[in-house]
Amino acid sequence: MKKVSIILIAVFGVLMFPLSCKKDFLKQTNTFSSTADATFQKSQDVVNLVNSIYDTYQNADLLKKSIWYYANFLTHDWFNNGADIVWNYYAIPADFGALPAFWNNAYIGVARANAAFGIIEQARAKGIVTPELADRLTGEAYFLRGMTYYYLAGTFGGVPLELNAVTTGLTPRASQDDVFKQVVSDMKKAETLLQSKTALPASELGRATKGAAYGYEGAAQMWLKDYTAALAAFNNPELTNNYHLLPNFVDVGEFDHQNNDESLFEIQFEVSGSQSWDGGWQAGGEVAWIDDFSWPQEISGFGYDYGNPGLWYSYQPGDKRKAVTIIGPGDEIQSPGIIAKWGGIKGYAVVQSGFAAGSATYTGDDGKIINTCGTLTHPWYGTDGTPRSGYYCAKKWRDPNLTGANGNSTIFGSQNQILLRYAEILLDRAECKIHTGDIPGAMADIKLVRDRAFGGTAPAVMQDGARIDGSPAAPITDPMQMVLSEYRHELTAEFSLMYDLRRAGPGVAAQFIHNNYNLTASPNNNINQVVFPYGPTSDGKTHGVWLNDMPAGRDILPIPQSAIGLNPNLKQNPGY
Repeated sequence: MKKVSIILIAVFGVLMFPLSCKKDFLKQTNTFSSTADATFQKSQDVVNLVNSIYDTYQNADLLKKSIWYYANFLTHDWFNNGADIVWNYYAIPADFGALPAFWNNAYIGVARANAAFGIIEQARAKGIVTPELADRLTGEAYFLRGMTYYYLAGTFGGVPLELNAVTTGLTPRASQDDVFKQVVSDMKKAETLLQSKTALPASELGRATKGAAYGYEGAAQMWLKDYTAALAAFNNPELTNNYHLLPNFVDVGEFDHQNNDESLFEIQFEVSGSQSWDGGWQAGGEVAWIDDFSWPQEISGFGYDYGNPGLWYSYQPGDKRKAVTIIGPGDEIQSPGIIAKWGGIKGYAVVQSGFAAGSATYTGDDGKIINTCGTLTHPWYGTDGTPRSGYYCAKKWRDPNLTGANGNSTIFGSQNQILLRYAEILLDRAECKIHTGDIPGAMADIKLVRDRAFGGTAPAVMQDGARIDGSPAAPITDPMQMVLSEYRHELTAEFSLMYDLRRAGPGVAAQFIHNNYNLTASPNNNINQVVFPYGPTSDGKTHGVWLNDMPAGRDILPIPQSAIGLNPNLKQNPGY
């Protein structure tokens, strides 16, 4: 079979994507050429090549419909209400559209990284880039390739390891362990080449750093069950000296706190000029609909994601993370940025116009303009007649520049997407200490996260709040269950939770989800209906959610059928 030159994919990927992004380092100039020698004549040309690897993540389908959906929908804490409803039932087919979007963009990024290594070295030899810049760019390429394989293996299990600039395209799947070993290898190389966070110029803010590489290396070591090696990475001074928890949890996801001292790595976005609906979903990646999809339909016009009330009830009383993670009927938005710009929910144009027209949807129980996410009398179930819970994701309701609704309103936002932050490192470190027998050390790390969550000193006893079905929640005493509970309450609605649950061991995720919602076996394929506790409401319906246990093997996704069609050496995951 004719060989495919991945170099050409990478080169043309650089040339044909005009990137205009939040940080100056991502800005590029469009040029056209057919060879590497003709293209990479200046230092900025080489920088642009590496920037094009970052660009593969400025893609809402990859981040939202792939990584975020996997990290959250499989946990039953969040559900989909659009065409992607199959996530709710663990019934994702191999031809599901989000899968090739993830797979194809991921391997484009891998291809660009593979091409970059040789081009950077040639540029170094010719004096086009300084040795210092060559090292940094090479480190970034290793980091981004390793991070991409991290998410591929975490989502699909074993995947093809493409490590060269030229491939036949017929590479079979490597084992999951071998992929994570490659992640470790790439991150270790990146650690020696990348700059420290403290040395990175302000103009380069957002680039990969040594600390980010140590964070992903440690996480990959955990997948390999080498907890001692993971602890060595997590305890590296690049992490422990340069990153810390922000004092207030609400600030973690705030629009004016992007690239903060808790964030190890986040994808950069930017609004360039006035944005309007163009039907193209902003494929260039500078802005995205990632956050707007999680808002109530009454505000955004979408409402494609909604929350499980069970998550709302599960927070321990006094936990400040609850109000800025999930809100429901009668809850006010707590984002300082939203409050400052809009005064809360009541400031959005769609709310004001709806209230002026006399709509009960936008009228509070006191008869004034609503400033809550629906009310107990009129929960916000959406406006299209399809089922929603009335609970929504406050973590993704932080960009004050988004005006909501659709039509001519701003729905594409510039909120960066945090993939890894220091709170997760602390919880990862706690899990590693449990596995290595250091229970007091694990409890100390958990306490750091929980103290911040409670705004001072966390309760000595950890337990979930009330269950949605009314059954009491018992105190959590098992150290491993403590870590899993903290993963959930700290990281849900971000990009990590399901990955961390699956990484903990076979069957751990399925059992954890089963226990969270007090599911019982039923004749109907272990499907349970949980009815919301406030029962029949203004629309005359009793609302609930259908939950089912995770079938064996459904903690990973199927290999895209389109990928198997192109490469017959790929074998499908069992059960798909």
